[in-house]
Amino acid sequence: MDKQKNDEIRSAVRENYGKVAASGRAGCGCSTSSCCVTPNDVTSADISLGLGYSCEDVTAVPEGANLGLGCGNPQAIASLQPGETVLDLGSGGGFDCFLAVRAVGDKGLVIGVDMTPEMITKSRRNAEKASLWNVDFRLGELENLPVADGIIDVIISNCVINLSPEKERVFSEAFRVLKPGGRLAISDVVATAELPEDIKKDMAFHTGCIAGASSVEELQSMLQRTGFENIQIKPKEESRTFIRNWMPGSKIEDYVLSATIEGVKPRV
Repeated sequence: MDKQKNDEIRSAVRENYGKVAASGRAGCGCSTSSCCVTPNDVTSADISLGLGYSCEDVTAVPEGANLGLGCGNPQAIASLQPGETVLDLGSGGGFDCFLAVRAVGDKGLVIGVDMTPEMITKSRRNAEKASLWNVDFRLGELENLPVADGIIDVIISNCVINLSPEKERVFSEAFRVLKPGGRLAISDVVATAELPEDIKKDMAFHTGCIAGASSVEELQSMLQRTGFENIQIKPKEESRTFIRNWMPGSKIEDYVLSATIEGVKPRV
């Protein structure tokens, strides 16, 4: 993919999620498409409960932090410990960051990175409302993380890396900022079949977390080339139920599934 095309994708993603931040309306998991099925009485909390978060999770964060975006619950596989430093790739309104703050406690630190200025503004306001001092939201691209080398214990992310046109570069940056022994705990979509050309070329399918999905084999190879070990990628068949609502009638559930993606940076 050439540089101009990469820039077009980033621009479309930034514009789309900037509108989400401004509107504050619930998405359909990752999809923000106007075509997605979200009856008026379905809230962001309802969507998050369907993705595996608990009632306690959805009520513990500042109002407006949960935008109903995502395709899983990275907190469930992250095993966060008190005192750890956590990085959230594509932090949005700050939902997963605020949950991570609870887990790492006063001696820990959570950093959220997002390339959408409106999301950073929103998440910083949410942190201020909650009087949280150990969460830091930074504007930046996942392919050029504004984070120093080797300071992160755990990287989490919820349905964001698929949006990047340069995923291997994202994993390379993740590897750089992790401490030796640091780990990835990611929820994202994976392609289970070759996507039709018309879907691949449709920017709405890209910003809706569909057209940018890589296969399990492609992700495994990227993570291995980057240097990660103990790689585990587990697609979830049950995710077809909510994915079919992202673009009703398009049969996208035949092509993508939600998955957990884990890996560890070697200690030596």
